[in-house]
Amino acid sequence: MTLSLALTAAALLAAEPTNLPAGHPPLGSEAKPSAAAPSGSQGGMPEGHPPMGQGTFEGHPPMTGRAPPTAEELLQQLDGMQGLREREKTFEIASSLGKLYYTNGRPSDAIAYFLQAEGKAKATRELFLAQRKKLGKGAVPSAAEAKCGFGAETPLESMTATAAERAKKGDTAGAAACARAALEPVLEVEAMRANALLLSGSPGDALFVYERVLEVAPSHADALFGRSALLYETRGDDMKSLKAAQEGFEAFLTAHPDSPRTPLARKLGRMAHEALKAGGMKKWVASRAEDRRIRASKLDLSPQQPMVAQGPMAGGPAAGPRAGGGDNTAAPHVSQETMDAMKNVERTPELEAQLTKTVEQGEELLAKGRYDEALAAYRQVMPLRPDARVQAGLAWTLVGLGKPTADRVWGVAVGGNPAAVDQLGETLKAKGDVKGAKALWTKLAASAPDYAAKAALQAKLSQ
Repeated sequence: MTLSLALTAAALLAAEPTNLPAGHPPLGSEAKPSAAAPSGSQGGMPEGHPPMGQGTFEGHPPMTGRAPPTAEELLQQLDGMQGLREREKTFEIASSLGKLYYTNGRPSDAIAYFLQAEGKAKATRELFLAQRKKLGKGAVPSAAEAKCGFGAETPLESMTATAAERAKKGDTAGAAACARAALEPVLEVEAMRANALLLSGSPGDALFVYERVLEVAPSHADALFGRSALLYETRGDDMKSLKAAQEGFEAFLTAHPDSPRTPLARKLGRMAHEALKAGGMKKWVASRAEDRRIRASKLDLSPQQPMVAQGPMAGGPAAGPRAGGGDNTAAPHVSQETMDAMKNVERTPELEAQLTKTVEQGEELLAKGRYDEALAAYRQVMPLRPDARVQAGLAWTLVGLGKPTADRVWGVAVGGNPAAVDQLGETLKAKGDVKGAKALWTKLAASAPDYAAKAALQAKLSQ
């Protein structure tokens, strides 16, 4: 199999049928002369086209009647071509072969072809860097602004020649613009080679190549993210590298806010910042491990061991005959160390989502009248999120259970945020507990008449 045939077959794999010229027979089918065509005609083929099935013009793949090879078959054929890697190639051919191997899960094999392609662009790169240096602080115009005249199929060699001609004439800005445009496909190849090196177990070489890309294009998405991630992962105890990683993630977020990798870049940037504050990755990891150890030893969010500091709502011991006795809503004293540990719990998105889920479960249990189970749910959340929504739910739970501490907790909830208590009524109603909602609104109206008038609670009660 010849090199030209292999590359043509690769192109056919991605070609759309509509790309064929008008009158061209469908590839992979046996073309027969039209019955209406005169004897000796080409069946509608343009003049000079060889008869179908009787040979081909130079460079055209044989019309064998078979479908084009799959990518796997093509790679097998390329593997069998002796001397293919060493053979001289244009940038376009070398980069196409590299991409073919890379996109089919063979990054190590792709590297040699990517290197050949980059070698063809050495002069282009040097020309661009020299012209950009001459520009100084001046911005490099776009290819359109410089009227380079390049199309999607313009070869690298032609684009480089155009840029060199501009430079020879003293058109520094135009030369820089045309050379930069010529380097666009080269940067893609370099970024893919860096990825291939990383996948092949050479992170140090990958980092070097990412930095080559950024030398030409400081905001290149793949190179900017890849370099920052590698610095973070492999040089986390070098403060200069860690700082560069954080700044790189920030630059990525600024330049590519809509990228699919934006959430990960934001998270890694935040972690790099924390590691910097801790004095390096090892120290940060150690501190996180210690934090987890403290939380595990001091915090137990299970229903059996609630932690509400010194009584409900941190309002002190509950009043009444059962205070300190059978009413388990008044928890034992919690040490200051434990309270500090609760305050310092890392507020991860996962933790916040779990707390919200537990609050929603508590509201669901309230709507079903399962007050004991609802109380257990609110006890889990209260130490970490004592907000108005949780206070309202806990207060109504204690009212439902008839606990001696209910009036105190209810007063704190209503006095702090009556709207949150009102909203709990809406939640109960939405979950089917209309009777419970009206009972809550009735008690709220009696406890906070000013709010009741403003919020038109009577209208809700009359519905």
